[in-house]
Amino acid sequence: MLRTQAFPTALSASRMALRALILANLVFGGLVLALFIASLIAEDWVWTALGVRPNGSNATLFLWGRVVMVIGIGSVPFTYIVLTRLLAIVDTVRLGDPFVAGNAARLKTMAWALLGLELLHLVVVAVAVGPLSNTQLHLDWSFSVTRWLAVLLLFVLAQVFDDGARMRDDLKGTV
Repeated sequence: MLRTQAFPTALSASRMALRALILANLVFGGLVLALFIASLIAEDWVWTALGVRPNGSNATLFLWGRVVMVIGIGSVPFTYIVLTRLLAIVDTVRLGDPFVAGNAARLKTMAWALLGLELLHLVVVAVAVGPLSNTQLHLDWSFSVTRWLAVLLLFVLAQVFDDGARMRDDLKGTV
């Protein structure tokens, strides 16, 4: 009895958390876009606020800093895809029918979006260890096998859901 009561609560909490994360992602994108635009309009002020002392030799630093901002803005649609597809999957679980072809497609889309995020992360890493490595602007970065395993896991789960939905449809046809 306790388990059946906890399950809807967990789903409701998941739905609320995902909706909050979707909103936070959009706000993040808007703020980074505003920072990017501000860096074009009030360059000295923005870079000083970011801890970089503006001088005539920082043009390359400013360029690569803006590249990182653009990558941050570019990550927003990928994150939006992951979060909205996950919310749709949670909704199918709430309705009691998660093993459908639609969820297989959602999982595959999430896998591609997560792969896109990881590739963007690699570009930021390349900028951090390349052009920005000897500058006043330091980007913390790390490599995580876990994120790459998550990409693979989503592709595998998408196939499992697809096969399961197909077998379920076949079974319905024989009964």
